[in-house]
Amino acid sequence: MKRIISLLCMTMVVATLAATQSVAGGASTGLSQAAQNIAAARQAVHDKPTEYAGYNLLATALVQRAQETSDDSFYTQAEDAVQQSLALAPNNFDTQKIRISILLGEHEYPDALEAAQALNKRVPDDVMVYGWLSDANTELGNYVDAETATQWMLNLRPGNLPALTRAAHLRELFGDTEGAYELMDLAYQSASPTESLERASILTQMGHLRFTSGSTDAAEKLFQQALTSFPGYPTALGNLAEVRIAQKRYAEAVVLLQQRYQDVPNAGNLYELADALRLAGREGEARNAFTEFETKSLAESSKRKNSNRELVFYYADRARQPAKALKVAQQEYAWRRDVYTLDAYAWALHVNGRDEEARKQMETAMAVGVRDASLLSHAREIGLQNRNVDAADPDLRRSVAAGMPLSR
Repeated sequence: MKRIISLLCMTMVVATLAATQSVAGGASTGLSQAAQNIAAARQAVHDKPTEYAGYNLLATALVQRAQETSDDSFYTQAEDAVQQSLALAPNNFDTQKIRISILLGEHEYPDALEAAQALNKRVPDDVMVYGWLSDANTELGNYVDAETATQWMLNLRPGNLPALTRAAHLRELFGDTEGAYELMDLAYQSASPTESLERASILTQMGHLRFTSGSTDAAEKLFQQALTSFPGYPTALGNLAEVRIAQKRYAEAVVLLQQRYQDVPNAGNLYELADALRLAGREGEARNAFTEFETKSLAESSKRKNSNRELVFYYADRARQPAKALKVAQQEYAWRRDVYTLDAYAWALHVNGRDEEARKQMETAMAVGVRDASLLSHAREIGLQNRNVDAADPDLRRSVAAGMPLSR
């Protein structure tokens, strides 16, 4: 499953950047919108270096550029702009919100949650602060709190686009794929035609939802549409590669994943490329890619933004080193409990022969309602190892937020 993390915070970034549009109008059309906005914001800073607003525009544009390129160096630059803004206007509310978007982009979810909670106490009716609360809680596995925050967004401003994308993501986690698609469709209709990255993100998530529902042809069309909206969009390339793998067109999947890895050379992308090479029968290249993946993944393993879940499955299923799989899984489980981390932890326990513990973790994950194919496969296998109990049975898929209007 391709998570669209950037989509959850992108709508706030787009809204903030709207203020730069008139300034950026003369920028080269060969640049992306974020690149144009960076240029415009730098000019604003140059013209009025003692005003914090220009630094806020610059930080916001840099966050969007990070989302466009998956280049984390833009988050570092954005943090520098935030510090400049705070030096001019300490405790400025808008700057504090931008800082949370940076923390989310860097996967510093506990810090982002703490900062969002503080801002929420300070201004309890700001829609996007609830959005940050939703994002951080979702990534940490606090789904009741995430749903509550998203419901507040809808209550404060019915039908707003940031709330729609978050509600859709939660509905998918709660097992309502069709409801999630309907919300994403509404979000797409609300998105500005000029915001190509935002539209590509929404289209990609819509395609993902169609793919998980078994509508491969519809998913493929949506991914192609996303790539037309934003050529080379990494998440769309990865999702289209999933379609090609499902179609057993492995060579084409490799080409797509090579393109993505060339543009975004992170460890997680390399893992998926290595697996596609294996499926394509290119065993030597796959082994080399898996070896390189392990090196890159271990180098970032202690950071919040890591590829630890991929590393767990590599050690469990490819390298056949179950003890290492469990060590990495325990490290990630220590600070986050979302369904995908629970799945990785459960699988690591399973390959180490600790099936009773594995089943408990998988039951907790499946209780949220998620219908991800990989999780269901793991749940069944773990369940079959424990008195032939099917851990994907509907009776175990209890909603953690039963009765709330968002999830139904």
